[in-house]
Amino acid sequence: MAIQVGERAPEFNLKDHKGREFQLSECKGKKVLLSFHPLAWTSVCAQQMQALEEHWDSFEALITVVVGVSVDSVPCKKAWAETLGVNRVPLLSDFWPHGEVARSYGILRKEGFSERANIIIGPDQKVAWVKVYPIRELPDVQEVLKVLKEG
Repeated sequence: MAIQVGERAPEFNLKDHKGREFQLSECKGKKVLLSFHPLAWTSVCAQQMQALEEHWDSFEALITVVVGVSVDSVPCKKAWAETLGVNRVPLLSDFWPHGEVARSYGILRKEGFSERANIIIGPDQKVAWVKVYPIRELPDVQEVLKVLKEG
């Protein structure tokens, strides 16, 4: 079962596709969008990450840190980001221990990859919004931006 609104967001530290460390607690005071996608190199996941990249300025205007998260390795994420033209959105690697962050958020599937999900963490580091999507459904970035504006 996915993490619930109001729960404290589990702390984590992951490397992004550029090898930089991302620690959730360093974002305290800002909203954070964790955009989980099952696997790199798949079409819906590619569209999901490209939509985040295309709306980067909108997220910044809403004082929101946005990251993509999947179980793929850092080298895989790096090559994928270059292919997609994703430069600003950090693509985090939940590779080892395999899927630990997805598991801590209650969205690791038995197949070994995460659900497709968007989770908004509030400035207080508590979960403000959770939406798990059918695996083949592209999340609506406008819906996420609307939730961020209202929250």
